[in-house]
Amino acid sequence: MSGVRRLRLGSCPDSWGVWYADDPRQTPWSRFLDELVLAGYRWLELGPYGYLPTDPGRLADELAARGLSCAAGTVGGVGGPHRNFPDVAAETRRVAELTRAAGGRDVVFVPVPGYRDDATGGYLEASELGPGQWRALLDNTNTLGRILAEEYGLSLRFHPHADYQVENQQQVERFLAGTDPRFVSLCLDTGHLAYRRADVLGLIRDYPDRIGYVHLKQMDPVLATRAAAEDLAFAQAVALGVSVAPPSGAPDVPAVLAALAALDRELFVVVEQDMYPVDFDVPLPIATRTRRYLEETGDFI
Repeated sequence: MSGVRRLRLGSCPDSWGVWYADDPRQTPWSRFLDELVLAGYRWLELGPYGYLPTDPGRLADELAARGLSCAAGTVGGVGGPHRNFPDVAAETRRVAELTRAAGGRDVVFVPVPGYRDDATGGYLEASELGPGQWRALLDNTNTLGRILAEEYGLSLRFHPHADYQVENQQQVERFLAGTDPRFVSLCLDTGHLAYRRADVLGLIRDYPDRIGYVHLKQMDPVLATRAAAEDLAFAQAVALGVSVAPPSGAPDVPAVLAALAALDRELFVVVEQDMYPVDFDVPLPIATRTRRYLEETGDFI
């Protein structure tokens, strides 16, 4: 290690119970931004397109007024790149334009909805992709990464996600083997990977050059085991409280932060805690405690 601080700490709408662009059960966007500052964060991921203002000038003004900076934009809500690719590409371009205008450098691709329905838990498609679907996923993700790099100057960070067909260790390794490292890297979501019992520290160790961005999250291992045993959808597990504030879950946060710092390059570490839906008064105290704990534990810029 060089001893130079490389990790930048941020947060995002998810930690305020925001999963969708527009939902009355979610914290209003202006309150989210105000509370993000009160919690002590300076960097944010934009969250679902349409939740924050999408006019670039207005978004820039709202962030500047609060001393906030954009770490990344977020693509979600259009499913995985293995299907509906024209819609996926159009949404990615829309997010890229706003992200670039806001000064972000990364686009986090969250492949939701996945193979299960959030509300009912029912299966929408098979939990494993077939050979043709895998080819489409890999080819289309490479195409998205190339578009972002060559047309927008941004980097694609693909987010393995519970209840999507890239969620466990084997699937993540297959995804990395089949995508172009020049254009595709991971948004390493420590919570989703722990939820599916992936080896988070092993992924950092074995694929150091493919860790481009981090969602720092913990899961209650007892509830994760229960969710697997009862075949619960991820959203159903979230409703039970499976996503927890550090240091009360898995994976081990000090070990993860040490491994990330050892990569010795600048990375955004964005805190997430899935709490949808949640009472509006709940997120701020949790976000504040989490930020304090992480700054005491890790070595952030």
